[in-house]
Amino acid sequence: MNGLYFINDHISIGGLTKEESIILQEQAIKKYVEEQNIQIVTLNPYQLKEYYAVPHALLYDLHKANTSFDYFIYYSQQAVEEFIFSYPAKWLILKSYFNNTIMIKKHTDFDQKQAI
Repeated sequence: MNGLYFINDHISIGGLTKEESIILQEQAIKKYVEEQNIQIVTLNPYQLKEYYAVPHALLYDLHKANTSFDYFIYYSQQAVEEFIFSYPAKWLILKSYFNNTIMIKKHTDFDQKQAI
């Protein structure tokens, strides 16, 4: 199983600083990836981090790769809601490259996993 993950580096979660929020998202996602034995794929050899922080860049790289993946993983609805609201068609296109989209934490319940 392979996948990619997204971390929103512009939000504050639960009163944490942006830096703490990035760490929280990354730790939760990496724990899930390890538990589910998911191999993280790097589409762009020039990207600085293992994850994507810009949905438009992810969509561009997915289009360029022209292949699908098993999982798209993100922390919570809060992490992607601005992109979904601003670019609903692009969100649907982005999701179409994956067999499953996994949201690690619900926005209102931080102890429950949800797959959408």
